[in-house]
Amino acid sequence: MFRGFYTVASGMITEQRRTELLSNNIANANTPGYKADQSTIRSFPDMLMSRITKSGFPDVQNGFEGSSAKQIGTLGTGVYMQETLPDYSQGQITATELPTDIALVDGNLPIDKGTGKPGAIFYRLQNPTGGEAYTRNGNFTLDAAGNLVNAQGFYVLSDQGKKITLQSDDFQLTEDGAIIENGKQVARLGVSYSAQPDTLAKRDTGLYYTSDGKDLPSAYNVNNVSFSMKQGYIERSNVDAARTMTDMMTAYRAFEANQKILQAYDRSMDKAVNEIGKV
Repeated sequence: MFRGFYTVASGMITEQRRTELLSNNIANANTPGYKADQSTIRSFPDMLMSRITKSGFPDVQNGFEGSSAKQIGTLGTGVYMQETLPDYSQGQITATELPTDIALVDGNLPIDKGTGKPGAIFYRLQNPTGGEAYTRNGNFTLDAAGNLVNAQGFYVLSDQGKKITLQSDDFQLTEDGAIIENGKQVARLGVSYSAQPDTLAKRDTGLYYTSDGKDLPSAYNVNNVSFSMKQGYIERSNVDAARTMTDMMTAYRAFEANQKILQAYDRSMDKAVNEIGKV
């Protein structure tokens, strides 16, 4: 009976966490460059159940074969959310006509042999606490000093790892990332490449960081990696709102089903203690 309590409780906790993840995806459906989180749900190891007859006990050393224990079958012990991983697929590219809005468009991204998944490219940002941060959100602006910054105020870095300072937003960006101002190239927008993006740590602000604190390599120097940039465009979130709402309803129904089973267990325990126990 108590094993059933634990199994149902684990299912409720898992569905609650899944609902929170999907709710966060819906909340960021209009956030530029946002990558939807996906959950991986696994089950705990099953238990082998057996019934001990009156003739004796199971043979511990030789297993259940030939002993007085009759095998009943396996018993599930619940589920848990193992991990959450972002979906790095390309979001829709939408025109904004703002010169500081820059969309990063995926080209050829090699498949990693270890994971079987393609790599990912990101804009380089200067982390105020040290090192670099990474983003797909190309909704940039110019601060009071003319530095190109993102929504959180992090400096956008060039391919040389330096801040990009402009005189105004009257500049041109080529598809290969060159920033042209007054007919001269003043910088090249920094883009980094991660062969295994699932190892990156994603923060609440939508920024990504390396787990070991080391900077990612420049995407310009990685073989077989191709991409382009579009000025006056933005990459939208890759959240599928309709599918996410359907998944939320499924998670809610699963939580509700587990809740009803828990209530049934509670009523059974109540009868066992307050009614059967009196006999």
